[in-house]
Amino acid sequence: MHTGEIFWPMTIQNLPKNMYASLTETKKRLPNKTAIIDNFGRTYSYQDLQEKVQIFSTWLYQCKQVRKGQHVALLLYNSIEFCVAFLALNRLGAVVVPLPTKYKKEEILSLLEKSDVTLLISDETFVSYFDICKEKNISLLEVKDGEKGYGLAPCSVCDNKIDLRKIEQEIKASDLALLMFTSGTTSQSKGVLLTNENMMHAVVTYQKTLKISEEERVILPIPIYLITGLVAVFGLMLYVGGTVVLHKFFDARRVLEDIKNYQITFLHASPTVFTLLLEQREEYLTLPSLRIFACGSSNMPPGKIKMLKRWLPDCAFRTIYGLTETTSPATVFPTDANESPYIGSSGVPIPGIVFKIVNSDGEEVPDGEKGEVLVKGKNVTSSYYKTQNGAIIDGWLNTGDIGYFNEAGYLYLVDRKKDMINRGGEKICSFDVENELLSIEGVEDTAVVGILDELYGEVPVAVVKLQVAGSLTEAELKSRLKEKIAGYKVPVKIKMVDHIPMTENMKTDKKKIRKLFQNQG
Repeated sequence: MHTGEIFWPMTIQNLPKNMYASLTETKKRLPNKTAIIDNFGRTYSYQDLQEKVQIFSTWLYQCKQVRKGQHVALLLYNSIEFCVAFLALNRLGAVVVPLPTKYKKEEILSLLEKSDVTLLISDETFVSYFDICKEKNISLLEVKDGEKGYGLAPCSVCDNKIDLRKIEQEIKASDLALLMFTSGTTSQSKGVLLTNENMMHAVVTYQKTLKISEEERVILPIPIYLITGLVAVFGLMLYVGGTVVLHKFFDARRVLEDIKNYQITFLHASPTVFTLLLEQREEYLTLPSLRIFACGSSNMPPGKIKMLKRWLPDCAFRTIYGLTETTSPATVFPTDANESPYIGSSGVPIPGIVFKIVNSDGEEVPDGEKGEVLVKGKNVTSSYYKTQNGAIIDGWLNTGDIGYFNEAGYLYLVDRKKDMINRGGEKICSFDVENELLSIEGVEDTAVVGILDELYGEVPVAVVKLQVAGSLTEAELKSRLKEKIAGYKVPVKIKMVDHIPMTENMKTDKKKIRKLFQNQG
């Protein structure tokens, strides 16, 4: 088993019991500090934020009868309204169910059906979806005119005021606070149950391992309803007293402009976001305020990390591995990955987390040998909502990833188990082939998948985005790959594309890529 004790000589103790308590402590220290700059440039201090949370939580308690343990869904963009609603519900001990604003009507209704909510707080954009609410006895609160002003302003305190301090005292760190659905098709997505302690342990771990302070200013360009947005960015800034700049939608140019305008110091995003920022680098040659990049959610090739370093040499890159089930972090790279011989790894286990790598029989394998990645610890979920699917046994979560630890204790991920390509019994890791393609000069981005084949059962194929269209041919790419990797790993087909297909959550959409080749025959 692997822990991070040799890298992080620390324990995580004396946590705030929940995110509302974290807000309360920060507001006492820094009442006038800017907590949030919203999508429209409006600023809110920690004093402003807590006052809004107190008013709205009282209204929810009195007028909507929200109580501890109730499930309340949020279908809101990155906004002050989302932040206030989440913290108000957290104060009351409700279980928040964030719903993806990028999903279509049927996808949202499916998740709503699975989550047993009693109240839905929705942006006005989506209200037409919810005729079903009356049938299901779900109360609906519509948030209007966010662009014109604070959209929860009409929700003022009802008559018969009540002091909620007693309610606050009843909330425990062990209480459930979040029901967050994993990405994927709606029918397959699982509801991950997370406690206040899971979230606060993750938040404080980020603060300690990345050395985050109240001086940080961060942009949130990814959806706040994702675990990275909610915990690794918003929750982290609440805890340290930093400033969050909210973007309603992702736009690479706007992110870079706001890094300059707001002197952003820290950016935590996915490989896709960093790829899109790199496309604009010639127009933003220097961004001196930036000191740290954090990146997780999928494979970040060493070549791309080095490209970021050449662009912004004073900015450290810290690779992170985690899942919704680990409340975001499970490993963190302990130093700037660019200065380490272990660049390309996902880092080392965080405090309070234990890993093991097992074979198909469930037996632990030695360092250097690939197997399924299992994890257990303080910020790992203990269960899914209404199902287990065999993924959590005796507290051990089977991540569905294939990887190994090296002799120095660094975790290397080689693929998702479901994405491993089996060519006639020979296993091909898509990450390995992608990394080799990205090492070829002129290749900007790529993705490798397996498709069905009559002879071998499955063969690799790839989509490639070139830095300059037409600068390389399929034959040239195959020829260069054959010099670097075994012939059976070389994609049988390589298709040039303008953009790599992505999911709604800005991850590489390997299902769509497979269909692209299958539809072509």
